[in-house]
Amino acid sequence: MARPVLKTALCDLLNVEYPICLAGMGGRWTPPELVAAVSNAGGLGVMGGSGIQVDELRQRIRKVRELTDKPFGVDLLLPVVTGSVERGGSDGQQESEVDAVRRQYPRHAEFVDTLMAEFGLDRVDPPPPPKEIGIALARSQVDMILEEDVQVFAAALGDPGWMVPQAHDKGVIVMGLAGSVRNAQRQIAAGVDIVVAQGTEAGGHTGRIATMPLVPQIVDAISPKPVVAAGGIANGRGIVASLALGAEGAWLGTAFLAAKECGIYPQQQQSIIRGRSEDFQISRSFTGKTARQYQGPIVQAWAASGLEPLDMPLQGVLMSTFNQAAEKAQRYDLVFNPAGQGAGMVNEARPAADIMADLVDETVSVLNEVKERVTI
Repeated sequence: MARPVLKTALCDLLNVEYPICLAGMGGRWTPPELVAAVSNAGGLGVMGGSGIQVDELRQRIRKVRELTDKPFGVDLLLPVVTGSVERGGSDGQQESEVDAVRRQYPRHAEFVDTLMAEFGLDRVDPPPPPKEIGIALARSQVDMILEEDVQVFAAALGDPGWMVPQAHDKGVIVMGLAGSVRNAQRQIAAGVDIVVAQGTEAGGHTGRIATMPLVPQIVDAISPKPVVAAGGIANGRGIVASLALGAEGAWLGTAFLAAKECGIYPQQQQSIIRGRSEDFQISRSFTGKTARQYQGPIVQAWAASGLEPLDMPLQGVLMSTFNQAAEKAQRYDLVFNPAGQGAGMVNEARPAADIMADLVDETVSVLNEVKERVTI
């Protein structure tokens, strides 16, 4: 049976069948199996690569290639560092970053210690320091991504201007996420080919402007550059709305957190499937930047603490010991669980191919239905 036709200019630009992109959610959220499944189903699978060391990210990219011959992308959070600590030491041993943060912010350290005690978690030894971090890691990642001839690069955070010329020399399409008109204009000035206009409804790091007013403003501001809509889009009706707002396609994350190929913990996935839209709130508790996530006990405890979040990346460093301890104890209900308000429309775990098929079918159906419902 022939697949339905659903095509915009974005499809030609990305060389995909459908104008639907998997949001490049980081780490275990977008394993190679999920990325490949979305691409094989006609969309653009995008892998989140932030924080992953170069050799491991290369392996993941090559695994995607084993599973699909379709285009796919890699998404990075380019470093936006606003906080730092001085690391002490003695006897030739430098203080760890975690210990430095705890020493310089004792009230924040006490907050973490109280949580550990409340949930009966034992502190674990931190993993060995990564080979590279920050901008050094990002530059190495970008070099490797271009070596591997990945077709699309997405910058979810930060200014990609320094790598755009290299990417274009290799024929790579560059996407940049924006949560405001000003950010979108900065992305265009940096040379990106496509802007993803992400409304506050989105999961993970997000802004304060809703998708409905954001998308048309960005469309008007950067025309004729194409815009992809993101934030709160979890079904075909949302995709149709995106097209009506002037976008050429949609960028979906939360809808695919329910995919059977997604790598999040089962407890996290069930929170998303069972959760209501109002259960997903913006908090700076885990990363220091505004991030929409499931409002579990840690988010609630942070809100009640009265503490000011530390600047990125220090808040993440502070909370890393708690996350590691919770994971070791298999208390996956306590770890960072980013997801968007579209979770209210996600009701069951299914293969990614089925999610894609339903997205396409409903989009086509609603487009035809609108023609019948509206007389002009």
